Amino acid sequence: MSKEYVTGDVIIGQEEIERRAVEIGRQISADFAGEEVTLIGILRGAVLWMSQILKSIDLVTNIDFMAVSSYGASTTSSGVVKINKDLDCSIVGKNVVVVEDIVDSGVTLNYLKTYLLGMEPKAFRICTLLDKPSGRQAPIDVDYVGFEVEDVFIVGYGLDVNQKYRNLPYITSVTEA
Repeated sequence: MSKEYVTGDVIIGQEEIERRAVEIGRQISADFAGEEVTLIGILRGAVLWMSQILKSIDLVTNIDFMAVSSYGASTTSSGVVKINKDLDCSIVGKNVVVVEDIVDSGVTLNYLKTYLLGMEPKAFRICTLLDKPSGRQAPIDVDYVGFEVEDVFIVGYGLDVNQKYRNLPYITSVTEA
């Protein structure tokens, strides 16, 4: 039998998210002015956030996706990172921005950073919709942060629990019923 969950109040609204995505898209454009940039979205949670940022980048922009897991069907990280889908294009000599939905433990992004830096990109940055620094287990620096959040389990705007709530146009907390 699957668990039931209850959502809380809106933590971050859709307009706030879209406004912040514009700011970050403009910052990426300024940081890589006159150059191409490759956004790597981490599936599935980062899709909505990445699409919002992409609309505000005024550069030639390539996109690719990776699917990684460390949570499974749980609300806590297992600590084991598995690549389920790797890149389709080479990032050698490219300006790369990894786009994530949330940075919590840092374990997944720390692993991905090492993995992707081994592919020799020209520049490497990390962008996240949500940063939860209180949950850090591995050191990771995030270059572009949408919002810092408290240590609660969060869903909406691409983030899920058991594949539910991704379609919410805002960020909210979720607890077991």
